[in-house]
Amino acid sequence: MNDVRRPIKAALLQVHSIAGLALALLWAVVGLTGATMAFEDEIEASLNSHIMRVDSSATRRLTPDELVARLQAAGNFGKVSAVTMSSDPSAAARIRFARSEGGARPSSVYVDPYDGQVLGSPRGEDFFATVRELHRWLLLPGDGNGMGRKITGTAAICLIVMLISGLVLRWPHRARSVKMWLKPNLGLRGRGLHRSLHAVIGTWVLPVYLVMTLTGLWYSFEWYKAGANWLLARPQATTAAMQPKPPRGAAAAENKSEAKTETKPLVFDHVWSAFLQQENNDYGRALLTMPAGAGTAVRVRSWSRDSALESVRDEFRIDAITGRVISSDRYADKTFGERVLAGVLDIHRGAILGWPGKLAFMLAAAMMPLFAVTGLLLYLSRRRHRRLARPPVAHLVPGE
Repeated sequence: MNDVRRPIKAALLQVHSIAGLALALLWAVVGLTGATMAFEDEIEASLNSHIMRVDSSATRRLTPDELVARLQAAGNFGKVSAVTMSSDPSAAARIRFARSEGGARPSSVYVDPYDGQVLGSPRGEDFFATVRELHRWLLLPGDGNGMGRKITGTAAICLIVMLISGLVLRWPHRARSVKMWLKPNLGLRGRGLHRSLHAVIGTWVLPVYLVMTLTGLWYSFEWYKAGANWLLARPQATTAAMQPKPPRGAAAAENKSEAKTETKPLVFDHVWSAFLQQENNDYGRALLTMPAGAGTAVRVRSWSRDSALESVRDEFRIDAITGRVISSDRYADKTFGERVLAGVLDIHRGAILGWPGKLAFMLAAAMMPLFAVTGLLLYLSRRRHRRLARPPVAHLVPGE
């Protein structure tokens, strides 16, 4: 049996080594950027606490359109694309802007919901936006519509191959021994220590990496997303979820052409009134987003006051002209599979398990460079060992 397994393991080792050497740097970049974003919300809240909170007042808070009007009167900030409103009387409103013709997006601003005073732009927003683009599509041209998205997706598939092949290669003779699986031998030196760290820590993080890669593929390939929707969602929910988004360039072109023909710009207040009726004024936070391309449907995402997860939200599409509710997608009405699909991002970064899960996923992502370094050292030591193990070449003695 050992004679049969030996060539299989040798072939797996070659695949594992070649793929690891080719993609180690890419995996390290994706891992480090993912770890950086693990506590993005908490970091931004700490950095910007002075502009995210206001003194509560008994006066009426301004509507979204009133906030936008006050903002535009204060200066030329650009075209408003989204407004975040909160039911917390001490929370500032946040206004985001559409991309310019060059593709750049201005920084968002926080405003006082009572008088519309501009409180400032959040620190760290541009940094995390760059880190996110590096994580998702490596800062390559085209962003989500370019090659970067496919490269990171292919790297995720290759990482799954690496995890499976690594598990097979390190399978110990005493497979039932927890110590063999989970305890590194720190008494070793050189190649033995590198191999122990590579194998044992790889076993620790293997479940986390599988979750990360399987959920990360959701953002890379439409066929993967379609398959997940077909498997876990009801047919009507699948049809709504798979409606394609217009490419960024096409949306900008549509907006430019619409500007010439559109007589009345879209506003938020009809949407806001319809939303408050839908939720009976019982909401914690609401994000109103203007359509990127043609159409008048504004997307409204609503989180309850006790919601700690990004995925636990209701979503509406409301016509900005008439205030008619086009569609309503409530979290309470979702099946288990649809809740899983809605929570892909929370699962991807471990938030589904609370802050301990986010911490565990952050540490696992930050360990990715360790496997690149130890894998390279193991490859070099194998090369050196093979070179020393070769029999010496015989030299002819003069006269023979």
